[in-house]
Amino acid sequence: MSNRSIVALVVAAIVVFLLTQTLYTVDPTKQVLVRQFGAIVGQPKTEPGLYVKWPLIQDVVRIDRRLLDYEAEEFEIIAGDQKRLVVDAYARFKINNARLFVERVPGGEASLRGLLDSLINSEIRGVLSSVPLHAVLTEQRASLMDDITRRVNGKTKDLGVDVVDVRIKRADLPQANSQSVYNRMKTDREREAAQLRAEGDEEKQRITATADREVAVIKADAGLKAQTTMGAADGEATRIYAEAFDRDKDFYGFWRRMEAYRQAFGSGGTMILSPDSDFFRYFNDPNAGAEAAGKK
Repeated sequence: MSNRSIVALVVAAIVVFLLTQTLYTVDPTKQVLVRQFGAIVGQPKTEPGLYVKWPLIQDVVRIDRRLLDYEAEEFEIIAGDQKRLVVDAYARFKINNARLFVERVPGGEASLRGLLDSLINSEIRGVLSSVPLHAVLTEQRASLMDDITRRVNGKTKDLGVDVVDVRIKRADLPQANSQSVYNRMKTDREREAAQLRAEGDEEKQRITATADREVAVIKADAGLKAQTTMGAADGEATRIYAEAFDRDKDFYGFWRRMEAYRQAFGSGGTMILSPDSDFFRYFNDPNAGAEAAGKK
């Protein structure tokens, strides 16, 4: 290879190197700051495109302009009623002032996440330690999270960071307390169940006693009505018998004696009576009834 070719390659390499050090692009998801000897020059570039800087003496810092997520490590807190709670939180934030962020947070996004970890941990402890446990587990949690978000955002504004939201993903009792809480809940439910059963038995006894009383009253009323009806029927029967007797006393006497014969001899038993007894009057003399009535 000739010297002229070597020189041309060297010049081409220098030109390419200078171009890479002079030209830079801005991605739609990024905002770019230009630094000269470590000091920021101008305002951040946010419009996508190709830009120029001084080679070698200037460099660029790329900052994410999207909404970013932060996941906190779970930690334990003590609520206002002295109950322990394991909290797992997350946050969403955005770097809205890239120049201020680069000046205040030299370590970049990694350092910011460490700051957010301590800030969110501290503010969650500060807010939740003043409220009882049930406030964290009910609809009141939303207002508590809004308060925590405002507090954290107030401290990150000076860093050029806007914390949009802080939320608790999970809030559980520590494992050591879960079993005792479960046992207490079980005991409470068993006590409520026993109370309900006792109230049910009492209501059952009351209903049974009322039903028994009503049955006794109904039976007594029915018995009284039955006796009244039977008495009326007996009276009516006696009246009918009396009327029948008055109409034909001989026939009535004959019919009564025939009924006596039927009942006496219908069972097939044995009777020892004198043939002259009054019982056999109609066997000995069919007109005995008429004679007896004439004597009267």
